[in-house]
Amino acid sequence: MLLFKLKKSISILLAILTALPLILTPIQASAASDVTVNLSSEKQLIKGFGGINHPAWIGDLTSAQRDTAFGNGQNQLGFSILRVYIDENKNNWYKEVPTAKRAIELGAIVFASPWNPPSDMVETFNRNGDTAAKRLKYDKYAAYSQHLNDFVSYMKSNGVNLYAISVQNEPDYAHDWTWWTPQEMLRFMKDYAGSITGAKVMAPESFSYLKEMSDPILNDPQALANMDILGAHTYGTQFNNFPYPLFKQKGAGKELWMSEVYYPNSNANSADNWPEALDVSYHIHNAMVEADFQAYVWWYIRRQYGPMKEDGTISKRGYNMAHFSKFVRPGFVRVEATKNPDTQTFISAYKGDNKVVIVAINRGTSAVNQKFVLQNGNASTVSSWITDSTRNLAAGSSINITNNSFTAQLPAQSVTTFTAALK
Repeated sequence: MLLFKLKKSISILLAILTALPLILTPIQASAASDVTVNLSSEKQLIKGFGGINHPAWIGDLTSAQRDTAFGNGQNQLGFSILRVYIDENKNNWYKEVPTAKRAIELGAIVFASPWNPPSDMVETFNRNGDTAAKRLKYDKYAAYSQHLNDFVSYMKSNGVNLYAISVQNEPDYAHDWTWWTPQEMLRFMKDYAGSITGAKVMAPESFSYLKEMSDPILNDPQALANMDILGAHTYGTQFNNFPYPLFKQKGAGKELWMSEVYYPNSNANSADNWPEALDVSYHIHNAMVEADFQAYVWWYIRRQYGPMKEDGTISKRGYNMAHFSKFVRPGFVRVEATKNPDTQTFISAYKGDNKVVIVAINRGTSAVNQKFVLQNGNASTVSSWITDSTRNLAAGSSINITNNSFTAQLPAQSVTTFTAALK
């Protein structure tokens, strides 16, 4: 108990010391280097933002929660991607249909991931002393491919045309599901994935974007031909491991998705913690700018650490996602922008639907006056939305553009989305 009190006292002291600069810092904004947004320098095509609905494990989204997640009106997240679970038991597939149908009605695309093949296709083996480890039987690869086809067909017959289907969720972190080695994944992709029809094929969904899982696919022409989307999770992945030169070299015509993460943690009731929730937009920034991911998919949509809290309201983490998902719509393209004009300022920019969208994150403890310069495009007025310690996607004042530039204050520890109609 004494130790707990001591730790609590230290925590309070640290909180006071952390807050002190905020209290003592004058509102005077610091200057930063200009941000140049080059609208003719195009990067990746954006497919969307979203998360998983998992009725088998945590219960389905309610009708109202579906609209909050996939609608794009006021107090809605604007998600455009839904991930669903492929139960190993076909008798449970019906659970995925209602939310998937509503998501599609609201304009989203749906993809599916399996954790395990049907039990009759699985065998146990000794993996580093774990004799209960599971893998797909080597003589069941064709049957497993048909199992995935069956899910695509089932969803289609129930009004859901899947955009993509994954071969395996986290084959390299499968203590509680089915393991695949890189060579096993390569064998399936090379010799069996070509028989999957009706949806794009995603692989390998490594838990931490470990390139050893995907390098063999990229280096094998037949396996690569059978893969449409390279899916990756980014648990524990350092930002300096976000770039993937081999994909740049070999992946022409393939999509690159970040298909699952929660960040920075899954702590109980953490969804509204501030400034911790600002880490979510910072993580998305890096996923877009450093990794060139085309999609960003959270883990559970509704969870105490997720974008939607258990009561169905949007969390601080959710508002950070919404700064991208509500404005950077499917079909938009990321464009070149000064990504780090100040040590604590992070910028990404996008264009689409005759608009430019700029997402600016200030992780510092004082406000920043930031100048933005538009190249190869003209606009007259900028709208802005701000999330900080007290505001959630609050509309800011409109700003006039003069000589293709504008200046805006980025509040301390905030994310701001700017939009402007291109002339």
